Amino acid sequence: MQTTTVMQSRPVPRARRRTRANSTVSVVGAGMAGLVAAYELERLGFRVEVIEGSRRLGGRVHTHRFGAAEGAPFVELGAMRIPTGHHRTMHYVEHLGLADQVRPFTTLLSEENAFLATSTGHVRLRDAPRALIADVRASLPGAPYREETVVFGAWLAAVVDAVAPPGLRTGLRADLARNLLDLVEEVDLSPHLLGHAKDRIDVHGLFAAHPGIRAGCGDRLNSFLDDILTETSPELVRLACGMDQLAQRLAARIRGPIWLGQRVSGFEVAPDHVLVRLGGGPSPAVRRCDYVLCTVPFSVLRSLTLTGFDDDKLAVVREVDYCPATKVAVHVREPFWEREGIRGGASFSGGRIRQTYYPPSEAEGTTDPSLGAALLASYTIGEDAEHLGAMPPAQRHRTVVEELGRMHPQLLRRGMVRGVASLAWGGHPWTAGGCTIRWGQDAAACEEQRRRAVRPQHRMFFAGEHCASEPAWIEGAVESALEAVTLIARHAPGRGVVEPAGLEAA
Repeated sequence: MQTTTVMQSRPVPRARRRTRANSTVSVVGAGMAGLVAAYELERLGFRVEVIEGSRRLGGRVHTHRFGAAEGAPFVELGAMRIPTGHHRTMHYVEHLGLADQVRPFTTLLSEENAFLATSTGHVRLRDAPRALIADVRASLPGAPYREETVVFGAWLAAVVDAVAPPGLRTGLRADLARNLLDLVEEVDLSPHLLGHAKDRIDVHGLFAAHPGIRAGCGDRLNSFLDDILTETSPELVRLACGMDQLAQRLAARIRGPIWLGQRVSGFEVAPDHVLVRLGGGPSPAVRRCDYVLCTVPFSVLRSLTLTGFDDDKLAVVREVDYCPATKVAVHVREPFWEREGIRGGASFSGGRIRQTYYPPSEAEGTTDPSLGAALLASYTIGEDAEHLGAMPPAQRHRTVVEELGRMHPQLLRRGMVRGVASLAWGGHPWTAGGCTIRWGQDAAACEEQRRRAVRPQHRMFFAGEHCASEPAWIEGAVESALEAVTLIARHAPGRGVVEPAGLEAA
């Protein structure tokens, strides 16, 4: 495992007055956007420093390891998967020497022995079609739909129930009853039906072949549908060594200092410099910077003191919406789920815990079986995440273990649980949200908000997934970082614009 040396909690030195030929870019935030930008700016010849408020690299890439020993089990409390179509991110995986760590990510509705919550209780995925179809039939009394149309409705409902927040789950039921199934009724579904009994369906393939049926989805569900389909796609990968190695290896390649534990309390922009206020209290330290690249989420930025920003910039900082997310990981004595035939993938556990993800059975030799095993016991977003996130950690952990124990009674055996860790991103001081959301906005409105988020303020530039066309993914952080690098390079006199490493594959 590769690590890097960073500077912890030391006062950031005051910048010397520099000529334009040797300008320094102060990158605020050591998440993926900040680290990619810092690395690429140095490749263009800029001097770079990174200022991070927390004491950890990676931002919302957060691999939690249960112990410091080699081979300790780990769980991703942040980003845990990469769609293979996210070419910028995959380029950095290869560029940073991590290609040999890429493994398939087995997602929801992929492991036949995993569980699915239905109205009759938890059933194995292989046994779920009958219960799912019955649930949809019961919600459509007297509706004369073909059996295959109901199969579509049943599996789309299963996907949405597992992934979406409560409001969208309710909206789907209304859409099914109102007009979505009417549109599907006109489509030949036979090429997309799966299984010997034709009681499963390739939802991804159907939407790809017949995009017009999306017109039957309400605005909010339609805008979330891409996320739903991506999160349950077979085209997902992970890093066997832990996603945090992306951040660690990027940081190791950055020559300039990375200052951790430096809380930024405000920015003041001027035509020829940016003042960065560090620390709180009546007399914060003030640092004069040639250029600033701010990757702070707008959910946090709007709580800082912002001086010199124009009205539209202040407005978009306030307007960008964030969805909370909460993850709870459990360290156990042994992988008890393997005795039930579960070799990885995920269960839709329902209730308050929603999704449960299991590590791959062989763990690729990256973990030591004597140190136990770990699973992502609960992954929630939206109101579900707010509910768990509002609990004190001890209550949150107890709630998740007890509720998961109803699906996996082995979890409640004496001595099975060795430890629990969680992260409620909605209440986290450095993020105040899990990710940016633009649900309910059409494509033009999404792009307009993104453009306003990116727009610089004199010598202060912006990046982060909130500035990207692919929010909520590492790809968005990388995309926005590369765009910001290009804007800074064009602004700085006397510098050519060299294609950043990540753009070669874009």
